[in-house]
Amino acid sequence: MTTVEIILGGVLLVACLIIILIVLIQEGKDQGLTSAVGGGNTDTFFGKNESRTKEAKLNRWTKIAAFIFFAIALAVNIVIPFVK
Repeated sequence: MTTVEIILGGVLLVACLIIILIVLIQEGKDQGLTSAVGGGNTDTFFGKNESRTKEAKLNRWTKIAAFIFFAIALAVNIVIPFVK
């Protein structure tokens, strides 16, 4: 194994762990029948400001971590064959 493989593998492992931890911290969206009957109305104060909540921040960090994971996985598959 080359140094590049070890470094990219370690970064990929850290990205995986971060995604797992962020997803485990998030709460489930339990709307079920309430949303079907009530229409899922988000015209409340909390509905309008939901981008500032803890859940919205965790969702944003999940997307960022998933993008980083995807980019590193792609880089590993593209870069490693050229290094050998």
